[in-house]
Amino acid sequence: MLDRIKVAVLGATGMIGQRFIQLLEDHPFFEIGGLYASERSEGKSLGEVLKIRDHRFEPETLAMTIERLEAKNVASGSRIAFSGLPSELAMSTEKSLAEEGLAVFSNASSYRMAPDVPLLIPEVNPEHIDAVRDQPTYGNGGFIVTNANCSTTGIAPPLKALNEAFGLDVVTVSTYQAISGAGYPGVPSLDILGNIVPHIGGEEEKIEVEIKKMLGSYDGSFKDADFTMLANCARVPVVDGHLEAMILRLHEDVEVGDVVEALEAFPALDLPSAPQRPIIVMPEKDRPQPALDSFAGEPVRARGMAVSVGRVRKEAGWFKMFVLSHNTLRGGAGGSVLNAELARSRGLL
Repeated sequence: MLDRIKVAVLGATGMIGQRFIQLLEDHPFFEIGGLYASERSEGKSLGEVLKIRDHRFEPETLAMTIERLEAKNVASGSRIAFSGLPSELAMSTEKSLAEEGLAVFSNASSYRMAPDVPLLIPEVNPEHIDAVRDQPTYGNGGFIVTNANCSTTGIAPPLKALNEAFGLDVVTVSTYQAISGAGYPGVPSLDILGNIVPHIGGEEEKIEVEIKKMLGSYDGSFKDADFTMLANCARVPVVDGHLEAMILRLHEDVEVGDVVEALEAFPALDLPSAPQRPIIVMPEKDRPQPALDSFAGEPVRARGMAVSVGRVRKEAGWFKMFVLSHNTLRGGAGGSVLNAELARSRGLL
């Protein structure tokens, strides 16, 4: 626990910000140096603005005071900034922090498609992290790394496994996304209870471009992977856990057993928040389910970081399957924490 790196949490009053705090408690690499939000929350304790209900925070964490977000103030006490900021605020704030020499690990969408910013999932495209060396602030120690949209994150590991093994031709995905993905307080109850909303602004477009950047290559510049990606997105009355139905066509003519074997063989990483089995293939005919499987992943620190895949089948040359991931852990704060762990292991911090 010695020589842990001081980190700041931006947007500490929001769902993603508080997932960051949860994951950083007693972290072997990182220590919270400050919690930051807008001036409306300045001076309040975390306990006064708490939104996470499925984690018991330590008393000393709950007593931490929220500070007003100012770049120089953040930079004075931390080496890393974990950003759970809304996109409209993230663009200017994250740039300012990188200019101040901080390593910014962001959950926001502002810089995901920037030509020198890695859109990173460590098990999927770890080599892309080298792009930070080409950012103009890198010489000062500052850079930005983003994690993907929460729905893109869930399907990226199985698609990476299958693309590596057999090649992807066409992928379609229909998402059933939890209300926590809309932030707190999420979707109004009269809009979502007993209902499905077949539109989430910008979500389909994000999936279609982000997955191709992540599964593509980087050699001084990013080159997209060459396959067709199509998405439909809906909001459903589930608290946590995005379920996604994928239908895909592969380059090679293989069978279900080959696909399952490739998914189960997907390699794990030796990092604190990385699950021992990144992809868990479930044989039951009615799994995965958000209520049962959203917190998949071992060891304890990696709960909610594994992707569950079920109902893998083949019909008329197409493969069909369901994929489940925890949207605010694997698809949110946990993804950024894992990115920072990778950066530390690569000597970038």
